[in-house]
Amino acid sequence: MKVNFIDTVHPVLSTRLTVAGHTCEDLGEYKDDALLQQLHDSEGLVVRSRLMIDGQVLQHAPKLRFIARCGAGMENIDKEACAARGIKLYNSPEGNRDSVAEHALGMLLALMNHLPKADREVRNSVWDRVSNSGSELCGSTVGIIGFGQMGTAFAQRLPGFGVQVLAHDKYRSGFSNEQVAEVALDELQQRSDVISLHLPLSPETAHYANAAFFSRLAKPVWFINTARGPITDTAALLDAIDAGKVRGACLDVLEFEERSLRGLKAEQDSTLKRLYACDKVLLSPHVAGITEQSYFKLANVLADKILRDIEEGKL
Repeated sequence: MKVNFIDTVHPVLSTRLTVAGHTCEDLGEYKDDALLQQLHDSEGLVVRSRLMIDGQVLQHAPKLRFIARCGAGMENIDKEACAARGIKLYNSPEGNRDSVAEHALGMLLALMNHLPKADREVRNSVWDRVSNSGSELCGSTVGIIGFGQMGTAFAQRLPGFGVQVLAHDKYRSGFSNEQVAEVALDELQQRSDVISLHLPLSPETAHYANAAFFSRLAKPVWFINTARGPITDTAALLDAIDAGKVRGACLDVLEFEERSLRGLKAEQDSTLKRLYACDKVLLSPHVAGITEQSYFKLANVLADKILRDIEEGKL
C-alpha cells in the first residue's frame, strides 16, 4: 500500500508500516497544487492539521483507502465525503489523552494559585504575599463536559485532590463509577466549582460555552478549555468574568486560531485584545496535547489501528 505523509509525525509510524511491507512517502516539501498532484496514487494519507481534506482534495486521490489523523480532532476532514467514498478514518486521541489531562490540571492549579503573576512579580522584586494567596482545589466539585478519552483522562487525575467529580456527555451514558458521577448538564452547571470542556469541534459544539451557558451557572466557576477554541464564545466568557460568573479561565485553545492550528488569524480583533488584557485568564498556544511522550504515542497508536485492520482484512 502507498501511504503519503502530509505532515511530520513520529517516525515510528512510517517504520512500522514499512516493516509490514508498505511504501511510505513524505510529502512535507510540497504545497498547494504541487501537493495535490502527488496524491494521484495515494492509498493512505497521514495528516495533522496542515491540509483541509474536503471533496476537492479527495478528487486528486482516486485510490485513497484511509486517512489517519495524528491527533484527536477530525474537524479538518470532510467525514461525509469520505464516507461516500468508503474511505476509512483514523485518529489517535489515546496518544495524547494523558498530556491533555496533565496540562489542564497544571493550568488550573497555576491559575488558582496566581503562579504566573507571582513569578513575574518576584522577578521584579515585588514580594506580595497577600494578593498572591491562592485557592484550594480540595473540597471543590469539578464538572467535566465530554467524557471521551480526554475527559476520562482528566477525571483520572482528580481523586487525589479530594474533589467530587461530575461528568456530562450527550452521546455516552452508564459511565458512573466510584470516582465520577454521571449527571445532566443543568445539574453540572448548578453544582460545579470547576468546569472543563473536552468536546470535539462540530457545528453542534461551536460556541457551546456561550452567554446562555454562563448565565445558567449557579456559582462562580473556574473554567478550562483544552479542546478547540471555537467551542468557547470568548466575548461571552469575558463578560462572565466581568460579571463574577467565572472566577478565572484556562485556555489552551482560542477561537481566533487558524484552521491549521499554526497561529492566530485575528491578531487585531477587539475581543482578542480584551482577552490579552484580562489577568484572570491563563493562556497557552494549543500545546496541551504536545509532549515528548505524546509525539511518539500519537503515531504508534495509529500504527496499531492501521496494521490491525489490514491484518483483519478491514482495510
